Formats: sequence, structure tokens, C-alpha cells
Amino acid sequence: MTYPIKGSCQCGNITYTLKAKPKKVMACHCQECRKLSTSAFSITTVVESKDIEFSGTLDEWVRIADSGKKNHAKFCTGCGNRVYHYNPDDLSSIRLKLQPVNVTDDTIFQPSVHVWVSEKLSWFVIPEGMPSFPGQP
Repeated sequence: MTYPIKGSCQCGNITYTLKAKPKKVMACHCQECRKLSTSAFSITTVVESKDIEFSGTLDEWVRIADSGKKNHAKFCTGCGNRVYHYNPDDLSSIRLKLQPVNVTDDTIFQPSVHVWVSEKLSWFVIPEGMPSFPGQP
């Protein structure tokens, strides 16, 4: 994968430039992420805040996670796509909902870990040898 790469929300009102490889790519199986993705899990990448630039106006909503941590989410006001999550107590990184456009190398989407497998759908099989955690590591 060659950086930088470009990404956007579904309607294109929010764009971003990711300048470096994400620190981690996670497949999250928690119920909240399954609601978000309308699938068996959601792909989230941990990105250093200094390695990404956004363009466009984002809105925000907040919830307290089961862990008690603050979960702030930024989303597009046009299409509603979730763009990223962050913890206001630690702004060094964000949890990007990876949405690259025109990327020919799809390995950027490949998870390096599965989290919240205690809430995983019964029919999904985690690949053998893949690191996984019952909750958030």
C-alpha cells in the first residue's frame, strides 16, 4: 500500500487524506458496531491523529461505552456515514471507519485482530490463528 490514500463518506461531502499506515485494523463484533455496519462486524482502524487530514463539516454525537469510557463519534451531516470515533481524553489517535476510494490494494481492510468476540454472531468463524479478545484488549 502506498500512502497517502484518499477516503470519503458515502455522499462525498467529507473527505480525508490518510498519510501513513494505520496502527491497527480491528474487526469489532460488539452489538453497537454490528448496528453501525449492518453486518457481522465493523472494520475500524486506529490512526495517529497527526497522520490524517479531513475536509468538510462533521457533526458529533456522544455515548458512554459499557466500559465507562467516553465514545465520541463524528459523522457526515449529508449522508450520515460515521467517519471516526475518538476519546476526548486522548486526542493522539482516532478510530477511523475506513472508507478509502479507488484503492486497488484491499489489504488495508484486512483485520489484524478481532475484538468483542464474546458478542460475535454464532455463524461467523474467526480465521484460525487470528488474535481475538472477548472484549476490548
